[in-house]
Amino acid sequence: MKTFTSRRARAIVVALAAGSLALTACSENTGSSSGKDSGKDQEEAKTQSNAVTYQDAAASTGPAEEVPGAKPGGTIIAYQESGLSHLDPGQIYVSDAGQVANLLFRGLTNFEEDGKGGVSVVGDLATDSGKMSDGGKTWTFTLKDGIKDQNGKAITSADVRHTIERTYAEFIFDGPTYIQNWLNGSKFKEALPDGGYGDKHLPAEVLDTPDDKTIVFHFDKPRPDLPQTLAMPGYSIVPEASDTKEQYDKAPVATGPYKIAEYKLGKSLKLVKNDQWDPNSDSVRHQYVDGWDFQFGVTESTQTKRLISDQGDSKNAIQFTGSVEATQIQDVVGDAEVNKRTIQGFQPYVQVLNFNLDRVKNKAVRDAITYAVNSKSLIAGEGGAYGGDVAANLLAPTLPGYEADYDPYGRLKTPQGNIEKAKELLADVPAAEKKLVFAYANSEAGQKRKVAIEDALTKIGVDVVAKEIDAASYYEQIGKLDNPYDIYISGWGQDWPSAGTVITPVYDGDQIADGSPNYSHINDPKVQELINKALTQEPTEAAATWTEAHHYILEKVNPAAPLWYTKQFQLYGSNIGGARYSTESSYIDVTRLFLKS
Repeated sequence: MKTFTSRRARAIVVALAAGSLALTACSENTGSSSGKDSGKDQEEAKTQSNAVTYQDAAASTGPAEEVPGAKPGGTIIAYQESGLSHLDPGQIYVSDAGQVANLLFRGLTNFEEDGKGGVSVVGDLATDSGKMSDGGKTWTFTLKDGIKDQNGKAITSADVRHTIERTYAEFIFDGPTYIQNWLNGSKFKEALPDGGYGDKHLPAEVLDTPDDKTIVFHFDKPRPDLPQTLAMPGYSIVPEASDTKEQYDKAPVATGPYKIAEYKLGKSLKLVKNDQWDPNSDSVRHQYVDGWDFQFGVTESTQTKRLISDQGDSKNAIQFTGSVEATQIQDVVGDAEVNKRTIQGFQPYVQVLNFNLDRVKNKAVRDAITYAVNSKSLIAGEGGAYGGDVAANLLAPTLPGYEADYDPYGRLKTPQGNIEKAKELLADVPAAEKKLVFAYANSEAGQKRKVAIEDALTKIGVDVVAKEIDAASYYEQIGKLDNPYDIYISGWGQDWPSAGTVITPVYDGDQIADGSPNYSHINDPKVQELINKALTQEPTEAAATWTEAHHYILEKVNPAAPLWYTKQFQLYGSNIGGARYSTESSYIDVTRLFLKS
C-alpha cells in the first residue's frame, strides 16, 4: 500500500504455510540507538515477529482495553505537510488518509495490537473475523447489533454489499482492488459498470446478503487473506443512503469514533466526537479526546521545530505521517527529554525510481540510471540511518524470503552510485534518449529528492527536465496512464504478509489502469506467467515462484531502480499520552491517544 510519500502498508511478515501470519514487531522508542545500526535494524525487522491470529466474537467485543492513565477531553493537533488526496473510503490507498480513516470509518474487520508486537484480526462491524468454509472459498460475516452511522441509521448487509459494489464504478479509481479481482477477475469493472447504483447487482453466488445481518463472499479459489483485506481502509463501509458518488470524497459519513465538523480542502480538517459510535462494539478504538485539529501546509522542518520547543499548543500536537526533519535529528536524539517523546520503527516500504516503460524503452538507459542513482544522498535527505537503509532490490527486509545479499546492480557496494558503469552503458545511446522528464512532489522531501536525482543523473550525461507536482495529488498524477513523465519516485509496502502483495499490484500487466500502482506500466509475458503460477500454488511453493519473478523483473526488465528501505522516526508533544508505534500503520497509533491534562 502507499505511504503518504509512498503506499501505505501493513508491516507484516508471514508464515502462511503453517496456517498463521506473523507481523513485524517494532517497539516504542526508549532512547536506544536503534536506527543507527542498519544491519541490526534489518535483523530486527526480520526476527521481531509474532503470530497473527483471526479472533472470535469474544475478542471482537468492545470496549477496547483502557490505556493506562488515559483522561478524557481536549483536542489533539495533527501536523501534516500536504492535504489529503481522498476521504472517500473507496479511494483510500495512501497512508495519511488511511490514518484518518481509522478515526472516521469502520469496516467488517480491523487489526488489534497489544503493544508488544502481537497483532490480531478482529471483527470490527462484524461479530468476529469471519467464518471460513468450503476450504476457504466461502467466507461468512455477521454484523454486530446496534451499529449506526453518524446520522443514526442502522448499518445493514445492504450497506456492505453497496460498499463492495461501488468500487466497480468508474469514478472509483484510486483504492485497493483485491476483493474485486477475486470476485470477478482483472476486468471486474465490466461485470458491474454502474457500480451497483442501478438495478443490477453482483449475483448471490458471488456476493450474497441473505438477511440484514449476513454477508457471504463466494470465491473460485481459497482466499485465506480476506479478513486482512477487509481491514484495509479502502473497504470501510459507505452507507448506501448517504452515498453521493463523486461528492462523497468531500463529505463522507462516519461510522467510527469521530466525524467531520469542518473540512477546508488542503488547509484544515476538524473532527468532533461521533455520538452514534458505541464503544461497547469496538475492541480497537478509543474516543478519549473531544476532537482532532488537522493543520495542513506545515512542513516537516516546522513540525520538528515546534515539537522540539514544546511550547503552547504544540504540547498537544503530533506528527501525523511526517517524520523528524533530517537536519534536526541530532537536536532530537541529543536531548534526552526530547528524545523520549519519539517513536521509531522499521517500515515495510521500498522507495524506487520508476521508469515509465511507455517512454523509457531502452533498457540500457534504465540500467545506467539504476547504477548511477545516489542512495546515500537520498537517505541523507530522509534523516540518514534514522530515515532508511540502501535498497539492494525491490522487496523489503520485513517480507518473508527477503534476500539481503541479492544486489544485481551493486547498490550495497556503491550506494553513492557507480558513475563509470553508468557512463559505459550510455556510451552508444542517442542524446534524445538521454533527455528525461522527472516528476517530483512539491514538498520539502520532494525537493531534496529532486536535487539528489538531478545531481546523480547529470553526472552520467542525462538531461533531467524536472516537473513539480502538487504533493497531495502526486500519486494520482503519476498513476495516470498517459502521464507526461519519464521517471518518478514511489514507494510500496505489502498489504499483508506475502511478496505477492508487492509483485502483483505493482508489476502485474493485468493491473495496468488509471490509478493502478503499476506505475512503470510493465506488461511482460514471463512476469504474467510467474504471477499466475504463484497465485495457484501453496504458500511454500509460491515463495520460490515469487523469488523467481522478483529476479526476472529486476534483472531482465528493470522497471524501477531500488533506492532505499524506509524507517519511521516521529515526534510528539509532552502533553500527548498513550503514544506508541503502530506496527500495522507504521506511524503513531492514533486509536489510543489522549491528553494528559
